[in-house]
Amino acid sequence: MCGRFSQYEPRSHYIEVLAPDREFASAIDDIPLDRYNVAPGTRVLLLNQRDDKIYLDPLNWGYQPGWAKESKRPPMINARVETVATSRMFKPLFENGRALVMADGWFEWKKDPSDAKIKQPYFIYHRAHTPLFFAAISRFHPEAPEAPDDDGFVIVTAASDKGLLDIHDRRPLVLDRVQALEWLDVDTSPERALEIAETESVPPGKFEWHPVTKKVGSIRNNGPELIEPISDPLI
Repeated sequence: MCGRFSQYEPRSHYIEVLAPDREFASAIDDIPLDRYNVAPGTRVLLLNQRDDKIYLDPLNWGYQPGWAKESKRPPMINARVETVATSRMFKPLFENGRALVMADGWFEWKKDPSDAKIKQPYFIYHRAHTPLFFAAISRFHPEAPEAPDDDGFVIVTAASDKGLLDIHDRRPLVLDRVQALEWLDVDTSPERALEIAETESVPPGKFEWHPVTKKVGSIRNNGPELIEPISDPLI
């Protein structure tokens, strides 16, 4: 699962890693984004490709198609890689709305094996401290004067493995720059995109993690102290 993440570096920091030679249609600056506790239901900068240009557009994290609104369930924030290409809800987005979320790390909550109500948050990041690019799928109308209320995006997740499984059984699907650009490319077929998602994502062994303050649990809190390691975790 991915329910919180950080996105605090400047736009230029992520773009220089992802595609320094590509043409970007959106403004790229050196002002830090300073979002240490990005939560569902907020607008997030989303990388997407239209024609041969890459854009950064703010889009709501969460998606619920019109036909599902009567269920009164909250919008979905994640899509499982095992069903993202075939489910009624996500197949149209997978085929026509692939995107990327820039991030510096994400948060997961580890449950106490003796009491599931006790949870310790962890911050997870690339061991080389490089930017992360989460595979995402989206529905939005960038040229519309007023966005439809079912526009939004979800982050694709995969099963955890190795040591990361000790923290949580799901993880966001992170792509290296080559695979990330191919995922974005409108000329990449759905079949090839699924192959990337299933076999070519960054493996769990490339990540490190440490326990952090429980203050990250409140969306009102935001600051670098949320990603700092603590010495006395609950679990």
